[in-house]
Amino acid sequence: MVASLTVGVVLVVAFVGWEIRSLTPMLPMRFFAVRGFSSANAANFAMIAGMYATLFFLAQYFQTAQGDGPLLAGLRIMPWTGTLMVCGPVAGRLADRFGERGPLLAGLLLQAIGSGWLALIISPDLGYGWMLPPMILAGCGISIAMPAAQKAVVGAVRLEEIGPASGGFSMLRQLGGMFGIAIAVAVFAAVGSYASPHDFSGGFAAVLTAVTLFAVIGAACAAALPGRSRTAPAVSAPTVSVAR
Repeated sequence: MVASLTVGVVLVVAFVGWEIRSLTPMLPMRFFAVRGFSSANAANFAMIAGMYATLFFLAQYFQTAQGDGPLLAGLRIMPWTGTLMVCGPVAGRLADRFGERGPLLAGLLLQAIGSGWLALIISPDLGYGWMLPPMILAGCGISIAMPAAQKAVVGAVRLEEIGPASGGFSMLRQLGGMFGIAIAVAVFAAVGSYASPHDFSGGFAAVLTAVTLFAVIGAACAAALPGRSRTAPAVSAPTVSVAR
């Protein structure tokens, strides 16, 4: 594991170095000097890390701690994931009208409250009705924050640079998911186990506490966003002179 992490860090450093020196970079590193781009990506990274960590263990909780089958476990998760269909379009319109910072910050705070609430009450015999309010609250928070984060990222660069900016956003999103699961597994291994429903619930509570921390960090990043995204040439390309 240490070797894999070391190789990963070396490859990231090599990629950044290559992109800095390249005249036609895949992901211009100068994007990260723009507050809207870097803050929105950091907030989204933290949000997605928490979302994937929760989803990874929530399905297992229903099966391992409460004895549900895979189908029932999936159905029980649907109120959490289904909030995107309701909240997503509304959040997009709010971001268009008032800017991205408010919806992104509010969404991450809702994710933190819902995850923290669930961490406090989780137990092997917890009734599903008691789980629904914090699950829906956290799901609504993610669904509100997600469109605002994407709009903030693509709105921080020039129109002709939306492609690379969107690609960087997608890459960091996937990286956030992997990071969240890796941290969640490490936290669970240190606190819980699969030996009994009680041991699993204790580990899951610790994971939800870590997810709450992710959301709080993401909210702090969201607070650093400008009030509204900019599509003006805020990230102008460097001039390259070619000797003839």
